Amino acid sequence: MKNVLRTALAAGAFCLTISAANAQDMADNTVMVGGEAMYPKKTIVDNAVNSKAHTTLVAAVQAAGLVQTLKGEGPFTVFAPVNDAFENLPAGTVETLLKPENKKMLTTVLTYHVVSGKYDFKALSKMIKKGKGKAMLKTVAGGTLTLMMNGAHNIVVKDESGNIANVTTYDVYQSNGVIHSIDTVLLPKS
Repeated sequence: MKNVLRTALAAGAFCLTISAANAQDMADNTVMVGGEAMYPKKTIVDNAVNSKAHTTLVAAVQAAGLVQTLKGEGPFTVFAPVNDAFENLPAGTVETLLKPENKKMLTTVLTYHVVSGKYDFKALSKMIKKGKGKAMLKTVAGGTLTLMMNGAHNIVVKDESGNIANVTTYDVYQSNGVIHSIDTVLLPKS
């Protein structure tokens, strides 16, 4: 009976420890994306590989050889298209971009979604307000993204080709930046 009691107490202490750790992670701005927790102490890549909503993006990042870059110090702000965004591209686009001979084009498209610096919702909103309704961000690819408010609490991102992406999840903090999930793949001007 004493052994059973000790085992039950040990299990209870273990559960409390795990619960306390989980509570601390949630207090540290952990966000659920694609059904998985995105931990602010991990890098952009270390978190993204666990998101079921970003498997196409992760495959593209790997094919472009950008894993080490996005695991780097940063900080980076990534506007991360969800799988549905890639599925909404014209038929064959993703397959074409993933071919080894198109690595340069793929890299350009992916780095067009990345901005140097850490811009969360609050910072972006402030920039948009200061810009009288618009904020321009230079991408790592060298292009420009235009951000605008769509209502009081929603930001949209317009690319140079005129496509507009809605930010669907804000402020997924990472050790080397922040991710905002978007519903459309952004494309640089051709």
